[in-house]
Amino acid sequence: MFATESHSYIELLQKFPPRPIKSEEELLAVREVIDALLDSGEITPEKQDYLNVLGILVHEYEDKYVSIPDLSGVELLKALIDELGVKQKDLVPVFKDESTVSEILSGQRELTVEHIEKLSEFFHVPPSTFFSQSSRTK
Repeated sequence: MFATESHSYIELLQKFPPRPIKSEEELLAVREVIDALLDSGEITPEKQDYLNVLGILVHEYEDKYVSIPDLSGVELLKALIDELGVKQKDLVPVFKDESTVSEILSGQRELTVEHIEKLSEFFHVPPSTFFSQSSRTK
């Protein structure tokens, strides 16, 4: 079993050898590989290891070259929805119904503490992420 897993990992490395990302084009190529692997179905342990390596390379590039604006609250929620391809109906477990999701995204309703706690679990981010940088440093 170990030989098969190792062989599969080596095949992934040979198809697209991981290298430090130095340009936007290289970043897009790595993201395409990541997306293809995630869309392929089952994530085997060797695929997960390979994805982790590619993820580290993306993270290092973005840390160095991509400035991330200080988003909070609903702006952050909208960015997460857009970036991760989440649909409003996917957030029903957080907000109880789709109309509440719409009202929050349109600014008609505020996020509650309960919403923020559930959103942090849903998106796997700390609850403090939903508060502005200035309110976090007070």
